[in-house]
Amino acid sequence: MTSAAIYARVSSAGQKKDRTIGSQTAALRAHAARLHCDLPEEWIFEDEGHSGATLVRPGLERLRDLVAQAAVDVVLCYAPDRLARKFAYQALLIEEFARVGTRVEFVKGPRGDSPEDQLLIQFQGMFAEYEKAQLMERYRRGKAYRARAGSVNVLGGAPFGYRYRRKTPECGATYEIVESEAAIVAELFRRYTDDGVSIAGLTRWLTGSGTPTRTGKRRWDRSVVWGMLRNPAYAGTAVFGKTKIVHESAGLNRRARLEGRTTPRAVKAVEQPHQEWIAIPVPAIISRVTFERAAQRLEDNKKFAARNSKVPSLLQGLAACAVCGYGYYR
Repeated sequence: MTSAAIYARVSSAGQKKDRTIGSQTAALRAHAARLHCDLPEEWIFEDEGHSGATLVRPGLERLRDLVAQAAVDVVLCYAPDRLARKFAYQALLIEEFARVGTRVEFVKGPRGDSPEDQLLIQFQGMFAEYEKAQLMERYRRGKAYRARAGSVNVLGGAPFGYRYRRKTPECGATYEIVESEAAIVAELFRRYTDDGVSIAGLTRWLTGSGTPTRTGKRRWDRSVVWGMLRNPAYAGTAVFGKTKIVHESAGLNRRARLEGRTTPRAVKAVEQPHQEWIAIPVPAIISRVTFERAAQRLEDNKKFAARNSKVPSLLQGLAACAVCGYGYYR
């Protein structure tokens, strides 16, 4: 009997909520039954809320591992764009499976190996990729339009010190100040600007006070405190479009490279020019003067830091600690 595995995918949170992946799986089960395939329950793989524009998906990873290790005759998928949105990824997966004797069959799509069927798969892949690019551009333009209109709902969750109020039929989404958290934010900026406390000192103060982070953690990280000190929302102006995603691998430090570590996704966020930021008014916790003083100190810290390597030194990048593996700096 022919052995089969099933792969189903939905990309958006709305599709995940509406359980449209269930209808895909049901159609694939019925198709496997019509073909009289042996379909073990553990060979059904689903990716809920994962984009088809990447190959890094939990269900797909398990499917690829299974095909590489077990004798799977056929992988059933509802349509080519459910396997991947990019034609190059579709071709890569189909070829990878074919090398170990596994064919891919679509319920909605070509099912043969003739040149005509392969050409149709290519056209479907190209149109799916074009459709995704169109949807992403419409989504981006829609969010930018709402941001220029002053809508807070394009920002999503609120930072520490605020509570995000969802939009209602009567009014749009808003940021509401949480008084207990706002007092901590104001004290954080006061200690940094007036008392000259370092970011590490602020981190120890927050952790020692038992104050939970926005995500509920009891331990504060310096990167979180640094991000708070840079967040203009506390001075009354939230920003949309501050960063953008580019398809480049994030940088790794020397120790990570020596250990052979890699980044899970070949994308990273980079800051956009200030003129492209879109300001959205929100309730202020601190004054604009206080925020600018904090920004100036952050800039000075970066300029006068001991590890500032704009002027290269003789052994830069060559000498490293034998214990921790990190490079020495001036």
